[in-house]
Amino acid sequence: MTIKEAQELVEAVDSKKEINHNELTNMALLTEDIGRLSRIMANRYGDHSRSNSSKKEIADGIGDVLWSLIRLSNRTGNDLTVILSQTLEKNCRKK
Repeated sequence: MTIKEAQELVEAVDSKKEINHNELTNMALLTEDIGRLSRIMANRYGDHSRSNSSKKEIADGIGDVLWSLIRLSNRTGNDLTVILSQTLEKNCRKK
């Protein structure tokens, strides 16, 4: 699946489910998903690890973050393919 196809799929799902959060709400949801992923990572890899989070839990958390990021970029009218290309170019030039 391409990034563009992922953006189209998220948009289609949101339309079907009549999800139309504003930009700030989407940012809050993304932040919430990042927080959950951070907790999973800290519990598994942190200095005071308390659990052995599975690869599936980590993958699920990353997937949730990606979904929310795609939704936010859709809502703000940003093409993630263009953004990723520009960011890769910028970071590859850095010394």
